[in-house]
Amino acid sequence: MELFYTSTENIALESGKILIDGDEFHHLVRVLRKKSGEEILVTDGNGLRCEAKIAEIKKASLECEVLAHSRVERPKTEVTVALSLLKAPQRFDIFLEKATELGVSAIIPMITARTLSQPSSEKVEGKLNRWRTIMLSAARQSKRYHLPGISAPLSFKKALALQGYDLKLIPYELSESPPRMECSGKKILFLIGGEGGFTDTEIGAALDAGFGEISLGKTILRAETAAIFAVAFVRTQLLEGECAEWL
Repeated sequence: MELFYTSTENIALESGKILIDGDEFHHLVRVLRKKSGEEILVTDGNGLRCEAKIAEIKKASLECEVLAHSRVERPKTEVTVALSLLKAPQRFDIFLEKATELGVSAIIPMITARTLSQPSSEKVEGKLNRWRTIMLSAARQSKRYHLPGISAPLSFKKALALQGYDLKLIPYELSESPPRMECSGKKILFLIGGEGGFTDTEIGAALDAGFGEISLGKTILRAETAAIFAVAFVRTQLLEGECAEWL
């Protein structure tokens, strides 16, 4: 069955009713042309899994009947990627889509010394809405029951000060340290530079702040490729360890 999202407030388990509206309603009814009586999966993006049947389709929303529900536990391994905003917005969009499919937990748009594209405060909310739409579509396709988070853009200095991580890593092109770390069960933060990479000053500040440097290979990767690689590296390590908790 296909998976759809709605807010926690729209799910009433006591009465067995679910309301779906907004973009998800449009995709479900206008694009996929679902009809009353069809069964779908619904989640609130916080681990709730509902098997549901479409009961009534209205002009701008639909109501479902809950057939069964369960709770999907949040993965023990969490990966956050802080990636510099990129000059070409579509390249950042590609990262959002692929990282979501690969299981990223959170994404932090970052502004570094070499960041060329910096949205004004008036445009930030619009950017966030667009990014969330891209991530929602990718999460729907890959059937994720926990939606990744995305924050407003942070400065490099504020990204360095983030707390609560077991591993804090900064890949950059001059590093000769292979990524030989154990990821399973840990909260991991990667800092990824944009066009031109990080400055020497930024690398020094990150090392002083407790970040470990790693290499992603001898060839120079585009920023979005490096960021996708970082998430895929953790996923691969978990799969090699036969760890099925990161879905």
